[in-house]
Amino acid sequence: MTRAAAILRVSQPPLTRRIRALEDELGAPLFIRHPRGVRCSPAGAALLPRTREILRSVDGLRALCAAGQSGDLRDASSAPSADTAAAASAQDESQA
Repeated sequence: MTRAAAILRVSQPPLTRRIRALEDELGAPLFIRHPRGVRCSPAGAALLPRTREILRSVDGLRALCAAGQSGDLRDASSAPSADTAAAASAQDESQA
C-alpha cells in the first residue's frame, strides 16, 4: 500500500480507508493482507481487468475533454495517464 500511495501521491492511511470502504461496498475483500504486503484476493483478481478498462476509459474522457477545450479534437487520445499506468504497474509487481 505504501508504494501505491506514493505513486498516487496520497498518504497511505486515507488510501487504505478508501480501499476498505470499497471492499465493504462490494461485499468482498479485494486484497489479502500480509505483514509484508498485499496480494489480490480472488475477487480482486476477478475485478482487475474490468477496473483497468474503466480507468483507460476515464483517461480517454479526460483527453477528449482537454482536446475539446483546446478546439483540437483530432488529438484526443485514450492512452492511459502516467498515474494510471504507474498504479497498474505497481499492482502487477505486488502480484509477482
